[in-house]
Amino acid sequence: MKRSVLLNAEISMLVASMGHGDMVVVGDAGLPIPTGPDAPQRIDLALCPGVPSLEQTLTAVLSELQVEHAYIAHEALQGDDKSLPAWCANRTGFDIQTISHAELKALCQRARAVIRTGECTPYANMVLVSGVTF
Repeated sequence: MKRSVLLNAEISMLVASMGHGDMVVVGDAGLPIPTGPDAPQRIDLALCPGVPSLEQTLTAVLSELQVEHAYIAHEALQGDDKSLPAWCANRTGFDIQTISHAELKALCQRARAVIRTGECTPYANMVLVSGVTF
């Protein structure tokens, strides 16, 4: 359920149309986005390397979207950059499960949309599963 207005019209429309169990992916600039007739909507926010960051984008989307649970790749926990795991540790309100990067890419195929950020950190991707407010 949409609570207020996002600046980006495509994300605002997406959030307003999300149903229980629908998925949206917020990903880094290198995440392969499926193509084809059944591919998810592509919302490309990347302006330049690092802008907007994954954290900024997640914070904005999560201010609008009720999330039941989320997924990140195991590989995100193993790299030198620990910003995504640290951000996840400070997140409350829903469970964050780890899956393989291959499984995460498979979920992208079933997502309603993939939001591409300017993030350049490997494996900085999160699949959000929509919940309900009651």
